[in-house]
Amino acid sequence: MNILFTCAGRRNYLLQFFREALAGRGQVFAADASPTAPAMMEADRAFVVPRVDDPTYFDVITALAVEHDARLLISLNDLELPYLAREKARLRALGILPVVSEPWVIDTCFDKYRTARTLAEIGLAAPKTYLTLAEARAALAAGELSYPLVVKPRWGTGSIGLEFPQDARELELAHALVSLRLSRTIIADVSAADPARNVLIQERLPGQEYGLDIVNDLDGNHVTTFVKQKLAMRAGETDKAETVDAPALRVLGARIAAHLRHVGNLDCDVFLTPDGPVVLEMNARFGGGYPFSHIAGANLPAALLAWHAGETPDPAWLRVTSGIIAAKCDRLVARTHVELGW
Repeated sequence: MNILFTCAGRRNYLLQFFREALAGRGQVFAADASPTAPAMMEADRAFVVPRVDDPTYFDVITALAVEHDARLLISLNDLELPYLAREKARLRALGILPVVSEPWVIDTCFDKYRTARTLAEIGLAAPKTYLTLAEARAALAAGELSYPLVVKPRWGTGSIGLEFPQDARELELAHALVSLRLSRTIIADVSAADPARNVLIQERLPGQEYGLDIVNDLDGNHVTTFVKQKLAMRAGETDKAETVDAPALRVLGARIAAHLRHVGNLDCDVFLTPDGPVVLEMNARFGGGYPFSHIAGANLPAALLAWHAGETPDPAWLRVTSGIIAAKCDRLVARTHVELGW
């Protein structure tokens, strides 16, 4: 039962979690376009592959999975997910299970404007969101929107292009700056799909931010939701957090899961405002907040392996202990050799 992580990046801890869950029953492989990606240093075998947008990318990934008998394939990158979702049938026909949701789910989560519209359709609050400066200016003039605001890419990942204008002049400058810089980022190609509406203006939410791991099984059935209170952020992801018992947020997670029927984990950011919970973003993958659930008792890697084997997970793997405070820290990893994947 070997596992292949694609676009492995920096998520060393996930490779460790899955290796522990395998308990000697298989190996953990990593593939990335960069031979120095930290997660490549943690894998049993590491493979340098083309970039996701290379036309040979999925041929290389598929060949690697087949050659090394990788039965589970997990992507850790927002930019790869749309491609991977469209390759599901091809991979499954070869006995490889990609832990990825349907294309419409991936597209809904990746497109932050579509995210807000979908949340409204299922009766959940989202930030007030505008596709153009003209729309935002009109809302400000009508008193429907007020500063401070958030300006960010419509198709975003991490904290790329995030600005927080405090007045009209800053709004103009922030919007122009984000628009200009998009062409020099890793999201340039997807942003070019709608160049006149690829930057969003949103209200900046008040209140405490929470991170949810919304867990479905491999058939899209909701199983549980883990909730963390975010204590600090760094480079666009949770840096410090505390697990909490929040029934209302677990119910919210169940509603999202029932609508999306995503596969595996869905990382979700929620603000608890004076008017109630407001969902900021959803990412249909393992997010930077999952380790805080894991250290508090959850074991989603073990549960995924059990579901893949047709077994019932240990209920203890799907519970967390409340009140566990944890923080990430830096460490060095090194490796003497990586292999070419093509």
